[in-house]
Amino acid sequence: MKSFDVNYKLLDEMYQDEYYPDFLVDKVKAALQEVIDLLECGETDTEVIQEKLDKAVCAVNDLQDEFEENDSEIETVARDCIGTTVDYILEWFGIPIDVEEAIRERDW
Repeated sequence: MKSFDVNYKLLDEMYQDEYYPDFLVDKVKAALQEVIDLLECGETDTEVIQEKLDKAVCAVNDLQDEFEENDSEIETVARDCIGTTVDYILEWFGIPIDVEEAIRERDW
């Protein structure tokens, strides 16, 4: 079983930008951490992993109103940051899922 890269800062670009409240970025991070936890347990079945990704992306979808209530939104920078982070996670663990497929449930 492989551990995730301890030197990689999940969603760093969003944390560095004051436009995104840290407590909301923390919620996005928590959703992605569930995917990482699954992969760290050694899961390699792409269907199981995709289900977990779908769940994580839906959790991020559910945060959109909360972002808006805090004068923020999941817009271009956030979309790119989340996509790049998901891509890095998949690459790190050698999971052959295209990032667009991985985040297919997004509505942001």
